[in-house]
Amino acid sequence: MKKFTLNLPEKVTNPVVFSSAHSGRNYPVDFVSGSVLSQKHLRSSEDAFVDELFAGVTDFGVPLLSAIMPRAYVDLNRSADELDPSMVEGARTVYNNPRIASGLGVIPRVVSEGRQIQRGKLTMQQAKARIDGYYHPYHRMLAELLEQARLRFGQAVLVDCHSMPSDALRNAMAPGGRRPDIILGNRYGASASKQVFDVIESSFKDQGFIVGRNAPFAGGHITQKYGLPSKGQHVVQVEINRALYMDEKHIEKTAGFVNLQSSLMRVAHDICDKITPDMRMAAE
Repeated sequence: MKKFTLNLPEKVTNPVVFSSAHSGRNYPVDFVSGSVLSQKHLRSSEDAFVDELFAGVTDFGVPLLSAIMPRAYVDLNRSADELDPSMVEGARTVYNNPRIASGLGVIPRVVSEGRQIQRGKLTMQQAKARIDGYYHPYHRMLAELLEQARLRFGQAVLVDCHSMPSDALRNAMAPGGRRPDIILGNRYGASASKQVFDVIESSFKDQGFIVGRNAPFAGGHITQKYGLPSKGQHVVQVEINRALYMDEKHIEKTAGFVNLQSSLMRVAHDICDKITPDMRMAAE
């Protein structure tokens, strides 16, 4: 059974890797039937169509790794041990973890707007089946892609692609007081060097995007786990305003999808063109 989708170029030519951990939309029949929500409500936490927005990056000599299973089923952007005791039988209580407290652990209890996914709990065996079946294979492949890039090019740069509800941007401001189209997260400088971050930021700005930094999204588990700039491994999380390309209520593409996809391909081409093995040597 397929665990993830990996699209590879004919030849890998630079250190960049693209990923989409929340765009999975393979909803198991028993999962949907066991939920108290409609499939449309289950999809509300999905980064819908993000893998499609970035599908063309392989033309620039880089891989794209995408989830298959939806975030509501297993969240790949959490630690594997972030188990919610109110969702999973036998999970130990973890204090001071806002993700678990809000129902957004590795096996989510809720989707957007706090809607509860199901009544009752999963057994620990059921939870581990999801984690062993889909979470660990995805992360093993992601780690392998980054390691291959580091060995071959001396550094690896992960562009971790997500989308955000437009409502989340009500109080978000980019420089100049404008509402951002894109929010780039580098955990306030901890997950990527300034040089790498500046390249990615300028690539978006050059295509006319209004870009914010770190607020309200500074980066999740993937950014934290794989962002090791001192070892030549950089991660920048990209959050795209969903209103740019989709009807958020009906989870359908709008006329803006094609234009956004074209703009993002120009951004990706620019990133892949500028992030080269020479960058690390120039910074040292």
